[in-house]
Amino acid sequence: MLDIRNLKVSYGLTQVLRDVSFSVPEGKIVALLGGNGSGKTTMLNTLTGLVKPGGGSILFQGQECAGIDASDFVKRGVVQVPQGREVWASMSVDDNLELGAATRHDRAGIKTDLAEIYELFPKLKVHRRRNAGSLSGGEQQMVAIGRALMARPKCLLMDEPSAGLAPSIVADMVDTILALNKRGLTILLVEQNIGVAAAVAEYAHILQSGEIAFSAPAPGLVDNPAVLSSYLGR
Repeated sequence: MLDIRNLKVSYGLTQVLRDVSFSVPEGKIVALLGGNGSGKTTMLNTLTGLVKPGGGSILFQGQECAGIDASDFVKRGVVQVPQGREVWASMSVDDNLELGAATRHDRAGIKTDLAEIYELFPKLKVHRRRNAGSLSGGEQQMVAIGRALMARPKCLLMDEPSAGLAPSIVADMVDTILALNKRGLTILLVEQNIGVAAAVAEYAHILQSGEIAFSAPAPGLVDNPAVLSSYLGR
């Protein structure tokens, strides 16, 4: 579904991504791991049009997308759940979710999808009239995921969804990711938590200093000492 070839990104004179290539097969979960500053978030921002690449190719369902606007990525079906959740704090949960459907015009479909989001996250239904900023971190992450789902993505890009969450909430997040994938959603998961990646992803790539340093089936990463010591600093 998503094919990245020799992608290059620079901020001024600093090259952040260097000839990065990998693929995300349709219907699969692929993890992108690495420490702070490795280029993970820049990768997702480039794959959603927030950052323009300096070279290389981004193919989504066989069509070139490198350099198109962020709104065009959303319309094609590539949607990001940002790092830090970035909910609109002073707006209600309802309004946050409906803003995820900003590129759509099918009011009946939007209403149906909103009801499905509340089935997926029953806690949000209870708080649907509350300002999103008053929710817990885990509940705000639900809002961020639900908002992305309202755009009806074909490929969901998730930027460290487990960051800052209690272990019990992380376990719920793992269940949510697996449930979304079971529905047929393709997912590119950026994580520092190797346990989360190993629990949900089929394959993993590790970024180090803007390059793919290691690729392997994700479930075996937690037992791979070379990965833990060399690429993840453990």
